[in-house]
Amino acid sequence: MGYRIGEGTIRRILAAVGLRPAPRRASPTWRQFLAVQASGILACDFLHVDTVVLQRVYVLFVLEIQTRALHILGVTAHPAEAWTAQQARNLLMKLGERAGCFRFLIRDRDSKFTAAFDEVFAGNGTRVIKAPVRSPRANSFAERFVGTLRRECLDQVLILGERHLGKVLAEYARHYNGHRPHQSLQQRPPLHEPGHAINTTVRIGRRQVLGSLISEYRRAA
Repeated sequence: MGYRIGEGTIRRILAAVGLRPAPRRASPTWRQFLAVQASGILACDFLHVDTVVLQRVYVLFVLEIQTRALHILGVTAHPAEAWTAQQARNLLMKLGERAGCFRFLIRDRDSKFTAAFDEVFAGNGTRVIKAPVRSPRANSFAERFVGTLRRECLDQVLILGERHLGKVLAEYARHYNGHRPHQSLQQRPPLHEPGHAINTTVRIGRRQVLGSLISEYRRAA
């Protein structure tokens, strides 16, 4: 009959000879993971908009975490599996050679994200990370964007239908990527291209977009 040594006995023996437990490997926190891998992460989500005729329309979008660049993938009242997968393919084609730079895609567990959607990214070598149930902070970049979009645009515009919403979002995406300042980017827009020193003596011009809802400012020619 064998003799079994208890865990407590082993601990005492090791302590007696001066051997302490091996240190646990410290895994990076979710915040640290996002910071280190930002250049290779995409975050996506759906948001819904109710039109003036009470039709619910869904919007699929993707954010590049490092640059905050926004991609509005599509607008539809029926986000079926085939439609969602096709929007993923369209994104990869739009990214072109840059598509291979993205190693991770963060999404929630919405049933509108199907296996076909994930397979498109898997074929690109992009690992899909599913956020835990009821954990909006795990996809915080996408969640914050939805709040920004609603406050700055959608809550102040009456949407007539899918085509109208698509036009509004296209105009907002142009403003968001090319003009809207971001605190994390030192008050620069996502698609900012470093240029020469700013001449503070030139006149500033204003351009109104989205039906005068938002003003854009730039140096006058």
